Amino acid sequence: MRYLSATFRLSGEQLLPEMKETALDLVAGLCGDAGFESFETAGDTLVGYVQDDLLDRALLDELLAAFPMPGVTVDYELQEAEYKDWNAAWEAEGFEPIVVGDRCVIHDLRHLPEPVADGVMEVAIDARMAFGSGTHATTRMMVEQLLSMEVGGLRVLDCGCGTGILSIVASKCGAGGVVAYDIDEWSVENTRHNAALNGVDNIEVFCGDSHVLSKVSGVFDVVLANINRNILLADLPAMRKVLAGGGRVVVSGFYESDAPALVEAASALGLSLQSKKVSSDWASLSFSS
Repeated sequence: MRYLSATFRLSGEQLLPEMKETALDLVAGLCGDAGFESFETAGDTLVGYVQDDLLDRALLDELLAAFPMPGVTVDYELQEAEYKDWNAAWEAEGFEPIVVGDRCVIHDLRHLPEPVADGVMEVAIDARMAFGSGTHATTRMMVEQLLSMEVGGLRVLDCGCGTGILSIVASKCGAGGVVAYDIDEWSVENTRHNAALNGVDNIEVFCGDSHVLSKVSGVFDVVLANINRNILLADLPAMRKVLAGGGRVVVSGFYESDAPALVEAASALGLSLQSKKVSSDWASLSFSS
């Protein structure tokens, strides 16, 4: 899967220093609508990553041309992302252990946590070019939702599994079986790798988008999806089709401002909003059928 990186720069006489952080957050939100999946800041610039075949260049240009901060202009440079260098940099840096709700500790293989107390779930993630280490607010909110649910013996679907972190947490919470899929081949392999690393053996992983669900029999009690707003809106009907009666759909990967559109789309499919979480302007929604 070929990835592109875009470096976004702000300019304008009305752009004050205290406005830059908000402006870059707005850029990230708009880019998410055009297909971008992840971002990192580099000084006064924002670097975004997008799959080549998912980038809507015309929409990106249209959104940035109508940037909602008067007097501020956004320019960008697009280039192919070097898979090897990007992957090596992430693996070399890793991340510090993360505690979620005092019930779960997530860590990589380089930054081991202090001894974990009895009853606290430990999840090791060897992130290899896949989203979902637990460092992002959306992943943490999804893990919090899982920890608050009774999933013992239930069948769980993980849409856009990334590192497999949600599948692994679901399995460790007692899920009877987990099906996961991701469009990226390295994410599929990373999920399998991390499942083995955590001693989890009830996760079945597929490579592809929501169309892989046509190859999966049966329905799911819990559907998880931590992906961007546009993909969620496009895939909600497919998720609803495989949801069992009385099942739950938990989604994140979008800004709080995008929540109303997702609530409306879910409602049209017969899904009722049960809860909403917000962290650093990112949101997570839980629905029931």
